[in-house]
Amino acid sequence: MGGGQGSRLFPLTHRRSKPAVPLAGKYRLVDIPISNCINSSLRQIYVLTQFNSESLHRHITAAYHFDHFSRDFVHILAAQQTPGREEWYQGTADAVRQNLSYFLERPYEYFLILSGDQLYRMDYRLMLKAHIEKKADVTIATTPVEREAARSFGIMATDAESRIVRFAEKPGADDSLLDTLRMPEPLLVENGLPASAERFQASMGIYIFNRSVLQACLQSELKDFGRDVIPGSIENNRVFSYVFQGYWEDIGTIKSFYEANLGLTRIVPSFNFFDSDNTIFTRARFLPASKINNANVDEALISDGCIISNATVRHSIIGVRSVIESGCEISDSVIMGADYYHRSRVDADGQVVNMPIRIGSGTRIHRAIVDKNACIGNNVTIDPAGRTNADAEYCHVRDGIVVVPKGTVIPDGTVV
Repeated sequence: MGGGQGSRLFPLTHRRSKPAVPLAGKYRLVDIPISNCINSSLRQIYVLTQFNSESLHRHITAAYHFDHFSRDFVHILAAQQTPGREEWYQGTADAVRQNLSYFLERPYEYFLILSGDQLYRMDYRLMLKAHIEKKADVTIATTPVEREAARSFGIMATDAESRIVRFAEKPGADDSLLDTLRMPEPLLVENGLPASAERFQASMGIYIFNRSVLQACLQSELKDFGRDVIPGSIENNRVFSYVFQGYWEDIGTIKSFYEANLGLTRIVPSFNFFDSDNTIFTRARFLPASKINNANVDEALISDGCIISNATVRHSIIGVRSVIESGCEISDSVIMGADYYHRSRVDADGQVVNMPIRIGSGTRIHRAIVDKNACIGNNVTIDPAGRTNADAEYCHVRDGIVVVPKGTVIPDGTVV
């Protein structure tokens, strides 16, 4: 599902859909579920898109090609108006409903439905194996969470056999409701958790449907899987929970995006991009190796094609084609890089002028996300300085993090 508007990730989603947001310096969020599918030998993949989809379409088209002698594919299914339906996707279930005729053209027995904006690594074959063994109609991937986290998730209550018997959408402050949704002791022990632990099964938004069940569930006007389809399915079908205990992060806000990225700079990160057995695939750019000239770099990821000269980079991610000049100090920040080294513009005389995309000398950036193609002048200061939420000429502050939008030009000496 790649059609999310991602309003809580504004301004990163002002000109792109949420799954197209850059991740870890050189990837896009959508690369995670697609790579998980490929590594799980599930290679017939549809991506359903709607909002601000051009960037996502361009990335998928450039990144995912299978050979001519296989039946593997990554197909984009963009929202479209048809003679029988004129409205756009109204939710996740409606998006699948509007494209169901394409899915049913092929003899698929099971359908795996994924979100395009989460960071995790999962072998979907294990989930499918559990689905088949339990003779389930629907299987929902869940992750054990503690009480405070459970307040903002869809929570599944199961019996000792992992069959879902109740569903509560974001229980909030209702502790009496949460008390009835705790994981049963046998399920805790089965998943390697202490019998006395208090855990709740939070939905990950990952579903497996049997073919006939998916058809039956979508013979309605229900719009969303999590809010509408799943609660009704529990009463009429065999719906089971598949408990996943690996790292999983729903990239839904600026804060979660920022923390998930900077978490990758740790010596032992929670999510490992260096796993050679489970490669995360992305677009091949054929960029040169990065060039580091007399720079101080600590706890950082430096992507391809960068030039860093006489600068200090601490606890930060530096995206592709980043040019960081002498005297810069970058700390606790995500620099997304650039699509090219120079951007062209036409001046008042009609002449084409090339403006280098760079972070100018003497600039200091702290606790910030600098989106792609931003041109930052000399001696600029970017720092939230205690602000939590604000909007300014060159940036937006969200959750105490400065976000510089894509393509922004910040003049010399500016204090943001």
